[in-house]
Amino acid sequence: MRSPNWEGHCLLCSDVAREQSLCQYGPIQPEPCVASVDPIDQSAVRAAARGGLVDGGPQVRLRNWFERPYDDAIAAARTCYSPRVIEVDEITDLQRRNIGPLTFQGGHHTVYQHATFEFALSGISRQLVWCFLHAFPFYNTEQQSQRYVRLDEAHAHVPPALGAEARALFEASVARAWDAYRALTARLEPVTRGILHDLWHLDRRKNEAFGKNVAKEAEKKAIETARYVLPIACHTAMVYTVSGLVLHRLRRMAGVCDVPDEARDVVGRMVAAVEALDPSFFREVGEPALEDAAIPENTLAPAGVGDAAALEAFDKSLAGLRSRLVDWGARAPAVVADAVRRVLGRSDLDDAEALAIALDPARNPYRLETLNVSTHAPLMRALEHAHYTFRKKLSHSADSQDQRHRMVPGSRPLLSRSAPAHVDVVEPELIREHPACHALFEDAVSDAWQARERLLALGVAPQLALYLLPNALAVRFEESGSLLHLIHKWTMRTCLNAQREIWEASMDEIEQVRAVHPELMRHVGPPCFVRDGLARPRCTEGSHFCGVPVWRSFPDVARRI
Repeated sequence: MRSPNWEGHCLLCSDVAREQSLCQYGPIQPEPCVASVDPIDQSAVRAAARGGLVDGGPQVRLRNWFERPYDDAIAAARTCYSPRVIEVDEITDLQRRNIGPLTFQGGHHTVYQHATFEFALSGISRQLVWCFLHAFPFYNTEQQSQRYVRLDEAHAHVPPALGAEARALFEASVARAWDAYRALTARLEPVTRGILHDLWHLDRRKNEAFGKNVAKEAEKKAIETARYVLPIACHTAMVYTVSGLVLHRLRRMAGVCDVPDEARDVVGRMVAAVEALDPSFFREVGEPALEDAAIPENTLAPAGVGDAAALEAFDKSLAGLRSRLVDWGARAPAVVADAVRRVLGRSDLDDAEALAIALDPARNPYRLETLNVSTHAPLMRALEHAHYTFRKKLSHSADSQDQRHRMVPGSRPLLSRSAPAHVDVVEPELIREHPACHALFEDAVSDAWQARERLLALGVAPQLALYLLPNALAVRFEESGSLLHLIHKWTMRTCLNAQREIWEASMDEIEQVRAVHPELMRHVGPPCFVRDGLARPRCTEGSHFCGVPVWRSFPDVARRI
């Protein structure tokens, strides 16, 4: 495998090389260099390419809040024992001292869930988000997308604990990863443009504006794929909203993840922002953060390099699938049918009729809603009793989106215990099919693993060295869900606008469930398939329509990009 030499490829090429449209990875067509690929802000691109890594530390800002969260909790607690609703202004000092600790220590924590805090977070790593901030169900967030935001400058988390030599090594590795990202983006744009040109039949269209939109879409597809070489230390920004109860839990559990130092720092800033508003909310009640020695994961599995043999065995068990069905309720269709009969009080329904009433969008209008109302509908809740478990393997990048389906939870690994010494990635098909892109990708991910190895040799903690590994890093886990929540996930993720890996995993899943329970899967697919002939618009994506009439042949559909 070649040693990375990013200064030699087209992104940073010399004038002579640019004129010849050449670099060490071969000719570039039709754009010879980044100047023609992205003329918008060339100075920023080249400044970043020279290694200008930016890490200003995390920024945490409380942007919406309850004015008196502690008194609100006490008022809620008092309401449980009152003939009327108690207001915040009625709370006394004695009640603050007595009722707060009594409810908290007694486990009556819902009173602390009414107060909600909305934070603006930036300068935090994607690894922190994946392994901690998004690793549980009870939050709401809108996060900057690497699929749609071009990351021209290198912004990444640099662990403060690194010594001078380790820090220099870390920063150089991040800079090289960004160079690879830019080069890969430049390589992929002509590829994605060509595919979209064919899909949308641009040779038959005379609409210039439409052609420009396709060019923009091609750039998005290019950066979506190129992001696989970016490190999981890469910064992100988000609006992050949690209840007061969840914030207490985050403070308690900040050390129970792959990035305890960063988690404790960020959560500490969140707690401090609330304390500045209302000191009582954490002063009067709550538990401090768990110490490292009190965390079972630390004593049961110290951080280190993962077991390569165990990972190989996991991959073999997938039998070539992204997601393999490993467990299910054998009587699920009969149990669901029984539940439908019970809900409706209709003992006259046979199984086929009961399942059709719940699942057929022609019979059940809830299936046509774009607003997911399934948990609010007594009829739909009958689907909770069919349950399925999958074993799956996704890239860190794809799983960061997959885990957002919080009602289909997974037991994701501690990567600081499981990432192996050798390169272990999921390579996008779009990269794998084009030799020059594949060579760039291989060099980039190999460089990341070598840098991690050098950090470990310097004595850097595995949790900190892990930050250098790329978005392509393979994540293996088990995931389970009820049919109610899996149907929502499959509806969203079998659309061709879904990320490629998650789409492939979802297609694997519905095919396997259909094999064991065909009567439950007749009406499962993307919105255009479910709504075909029953609701308008057929495609719910509007101007983002994929360009493929999927509803005509689903599930027999080929995806090119």
